[in-house]
Parts: sequence; structure tokens; C-alpha cells
Amino acid sequence: MPLNIPQTNQKRIIIIGAGFGGLQVAQSLAGNDDFQIVLIDKNNYHQFQPLFYQVATAGIEPSAISFPLRLAFHNHPNVHVRVASVTKIISENNTIETNLGEIQYNYLILAIGADTNFFGNKNIEEKALPMKSVGEALGLRNRLLENFEKALVSDNEEDKSGLLNVVVVGGGPTGVEISGTLAEMKKHVLPKDYPELNFDLMQIYIVESGAELLGPMSKNAQVKSKEYLEQLGVNVMLESRVSDFDGQYVVFADGSKIRTNNLVWAAGVKANSIEGINPSIIMRGGRMKVNNYNQVDGYENIFALGDVALMTEEKYPNGHPQVAQPAIQQGKLLAKNLVNLLRGNELKAFKYRDLGSMATVGRNLAVVDLPFWKFQGFFAWLTWMFVHLMAIVGVKNKVLIFINWLWNYVTYDQSLRLIIRAKSPKS
Repeated sequence: MPLNIPQTNQKRIIIIGAGFGGLQVAQSLAGNDDFQIVLIDKNNYHQFQPLFYQVATAGIEPSAISFPLRLAFHNHPNVHVRVASVTKIISENNTIETNLGEIQYNYLILAIGADTNFFGNKNIEEKALPMKSVGEALGLRNRLLENFEKALVSDNEEDKSGLLNVVVVGGGPTGVEISGTLAEMKKHVLPKDYPELNFDLMQIYIVESGAELLGPMSKNAQVKSKEYLEQLGVNVMLESRVSDFDGQYVVFADGSKIRTNNLVWAAGVKANSIEGINPSIIMRGGRMKVNNYNQVDGYENIFALGDVALMTEEKYPNGHPQVAQPAIQQGKLLAKNLVNLLRGNELKAFKYRDLGSMATVGRNLAVVDLPFWKFQGFFAWLTWMFVHLMAIVGVKNKVLIFINWLWNYVTYDQSLRLIIRAKSPKS
């Protein structure tokens, strides 16, 4: 039998993607015997994306932000996890195709998330360092550490400068957070690891095409984040656009260049796609048009959540922010609405409740915008840490991250600067 899923009298819900939205639906319906849940993902773990940058900068271990999917559903025999790639939806047959075979559904939920948007620039796509998965975060960590090792043995000052310099493109939370962390590493950690290197040569740049950092946040947050980064020694470049990268030079739209081997790309996302969905409902950024019940336009029993869903409200005419909270909230309501659908009850329309935005810039420095209060500094930093710690899936993961953070704070040292490469197969 395809995917080896047992046939039952339960309504089968297939969830593609185990991110914030998909996992939320699966967990909400795990104890409901009316449904058989099939959760499909390319990985056998859930990834906590807001802390990818800390993996990339050796602050925490990859395992601390990765939670095994099967562990989440112990004692829930109606939930079946499969590691597979979905290649096509055949909606007229209520079937999906995967690399393991076909499987039918009663309800299909697309929670396939988003990936890095390189805006069509092939050179940047090939040579820059994105950070949209644990694997990519590890790749970024490896590249940075390998380049520090190369700088150590280089006798060419220009090459040495290029190996040390880092350009971060994108002034959103990810760009701000990784820039601040790298600046602190430059000050407190790297000179101890590499005493022979002159880290005055190392320059960290954050490049934003807009007029401010943290565009969607408050004016105070924008001003303070820039001020904090500059205090840490980061070169903030606003209203600047990167046009190309050849692996050694970042080229800007005005023709200027910066010598670096390290281009970190955090400049935008685009929704992942899947074959079989009507192209006419694919909107800006690759997102699927959905109604206020998360039903994909034109399909009664196909739903989309989070980054891949374009749902409009009066306050969000261009769709909800592509962050964790909309996906989690949509997942919770969709689980309830699927029960309502099964029982013939009226569906409840989704309304996004903005819980606020925040970003950490460095040690004791963060900005927080809550609906009722906006603040910055040390207390904002504590708030950021508490919120992210509570959001992590798994008690063990919370403990691991807390210990790492405490150690980092006391010692000014991450102690996880390991270059971990996959073993090359023998030819």
C-alpha cells in the first residue's frame, strides 16, 4: 500500500509540511478519533526558524532547535508521520503523488512554507549563504569558520580582508540579529580563537534597500536597532541595493563594490510551490489565494496555511506577515473548523491577532513592539529570550537552549565553533 497508511473509517487529513502551521493542526487533532492524520515532511523533525541565526553563529546546537516529529505523537495512533517529497496534487481524484507513491485524502492541508527569494539573480543564488533551514544554517557556520581558517594562513592582505569581511543583505529581524551576533563574536570571541589575526581588518555590513531597518516595526524600534548595531561596530547601509556577487566582490546597483567572500542573504522569501494547483490563484510572492477559512480558492477540501497562504483582512490587504504567529493561529482555527465541517456546523472566519514583533541586536540589546507597549534595551532583551524559549517545542530543547544562553552570557563564549562536514562518498 502506498506510504503504508492503514485504511480506516476515519476521515483522512494529509498535512504537507511540519512547520509552525502544519504541526499545530496535527497536534490539535491528534486526540480526535474522527480523523486519521498523515503528516508528510522532507525531514523527520520540526525546525524552529527564529533561531537559525544562532546555529549559524555557533550560539546553539542544531539539535536544540530541532524536534523529532514522531516524539510529538507518541500515544496517538491516528497520526502517521512520513518522510517524503510531494511531487503533485491530483485534486480531481483527491490524491497526491509522492516519491514513495500515491495516497488519497479527504482533506488536504498545504503548510509548505517559504524559501529564500534571490529575485532571479543566479550568481547570488549560487554563491551567497541563505539561512532557511538547519542545514543551511550549518552551511553558513562552516563557511564562516573555514574562511577564518583560510585567513589565518593567507599572506595577502586583500584576500585576508575578503575572508574576514561579512556582508548581510536584508534589514529584517534575521539580518539585524545575525549582524549583531557577528559583531559580538568579532569583539569577544574570535580574537581569542585566532590571536594571530588582526580583527580590525574584519568589517561587518548590513545592507537594506529601504530607508530603515526592521521596516514593519515601530519608528523607535527602527532607530534603536540602527543605533545598537552602530554601537557594536556594524556598518549600516540603508537605501542600498546589491545587484551581483561573484564570490569575492559584492556589487551594488550604483557600481560600488565590497571585497568579501561571505555574503549572507536574508533579503526576502517566496512561497514554496507544488504542482497541481491552479496557477491563476498564485499571487504575489508565490502565495496561494485563500478565503477566511484557509480554503484554497476553487478547492473545497484543500487548505493552505502560513507563509504559503494569501489571506486578506482590512488591516492586511496584502496578506498576513510571513512569520510564525499567523501560521500557528491559522492552524489552531483550521483544526476547529475541520471538526465543524465534519459535524455540519458553521465555520468560523479567521482574524489575525497581532501579538507583537521583536528582534534582538546583541547582548542586553533588543527591541520589542507589543500592541500595548513598545520598549528597547535590557528588559526587551530578557523579554525576547523568554518568548523564544517558551515557543521552542520540547522540554529538553528549552533546557539545552537556556544552558547555552546562560553559558554564553557568563563567559562571552559560544564554545560550539565546530566545522562539521559530511563525509564525501568514495568514488
